[in-house]
Amino acid sequence: MDTTEPPTFPIVDLSIARAGADERRQLADSLSTICHEVGFFIIKNHRVDTNLIAKTFDYSRQFFELPAAQKALIDKKNSPHFRGWEAVGSEFTNNRPDIREQIDLWSEHPLTSTLQPHYLKLLGPNQWLPDDLLPGFRACVSAYVTEMKAIGDLLLELLASGLGLPQHYFDSYFGTERMSLTKLINYPETPAGQFGVNAHHDTGFLTILNPGGTPGLEIETADGSWLPVPVIADTFIVNLGEMLQAVTGNYYLATPHRVTTNQKRLSIGYFHGPSLQTPINRLPLTDRYTDIVNKSDRHKKAGFMAPIAETESGVGDMQGKLHASTYGDQLWNYFCRSYPDNVRQFYPDLMN
Repeated sequence: MDTTEPPTFPIVDLSIARAGADERRQLADSLSTICHEVGFFIIKNHRVDTNLIAKTFDYSRQFFELPAAQKALIDKKNSPHFRGWEAVGSEFTNNRPDIREQIDLWSEHPLTSTLQPHYLKLLGPNQWLPDDLLPGFRACVSAYVTEMKAIGDLLLELLASGLGLPQHYFDSYFGTERMSLTKLINYPETPAGQFGVNAHHDTGFLTILNPGGTPGLEIETADGSWLPVPVIADTFIVNLGEMLQAVTGNYYLATPHRVTTNQKRLSIGYFHGPSLQTPINRLPLTDRYTDIVNKSDRHKKAGFMAPIAETESGVGDMQGKLHASTYGDQLWNYFCRSYPDNVRQFYPDLMN
C-alpha cells in the first residue's frame, strides 16, 4: 500500500496483486485493514487502457449534449427494469433530489416470465439509443464495463483472502445472472444548499468510480468531518457498499459519501453486484472479526440506508436497520427509496 499522495487517503497499487504470493498476501491484508478502517481507497496500476477510458468519457459527454428529445428516447420512465436516461433531479437520496443527470445500465438479461420473487422483475434488457444517433456508443460502454468487472472480481479475491476465506469464495457466492450497474453521470454546478448526490451509502458490494478530472466527491470520516477525495490521473476510486458491511457483520464499512461541485462534472460509476437471489448471510468468519466489531462503537453502530417510512419517523438517513434478506430485496428497497414514482408507475402494489 502506498499512502504518500495524499497521506490521509489510502492508495493501493494493484500491480502487487500480480507479483508473488507473499506480496499478494500482504496486499490482501493491507486492503482488508483499509476496508475496516476507511471503506474507501484509490487504485493505481489497474491496467485499463487509458484510450478506452477517454473514449468512454467522450461518448458520455456526447450523449449528455444531445437534445433532450433524443435523450428521452431511452427515458427511464419507459423501463419496467429501471434502466435508461433520467433528467436532473429524478433520483432521490434520503428524500432529497440529486442534482445530476445520468444513464443507468444494468447487466443485460433477457425478459423473464418468472413472477416470484418480485425482485426478479428487475432482470431485463437495457435501453440503448439507435446506433445512428451515437455510433459506437454501446460497444464502447460495453467494453468499459467488461474491464470494470475484471477489476471488481480481482478486488473481491483480495478481500476474501484478507478475511481468511478462500481466494475465489465470492465467485461462488455471487451465483449466476449477476446484476451490476454502470452509471454515466453528468453533474451541473451544484446549487447552494443542495448536493449533486446527497450523503448516502452505496447499496451493493463495491463501487469502482472514475471521477473524471473534476473534484467534488467527499467522504465522511470517523470523526464526522467531510474529506474531499483527491482526483489523481489514471486511477479509480473504490468504496464498499452495504452488502459487504452486512455480510461481514460490520467489520467492513459502507462509508457515507456525497458530491458537490462548482463546475460541470462528468463521472462514471460501476457497481459490482451478485445474483439477485444471493442471500445476505454472515460470511463464515472467525470470532476474531466479531470481537473487533464489538470493541468499536463506530462499527457496532454502523447503520443502513433508511426507507422513507423510517426517515419520516425520525430515524437518521443512514441509521436504519437492514430490511433485506437477499441482494434482490436490497435493490428493490433502493428503487422504492430512490425512484418512488417509477415504482408506483409499474408496480403500484409492490411499493414499500
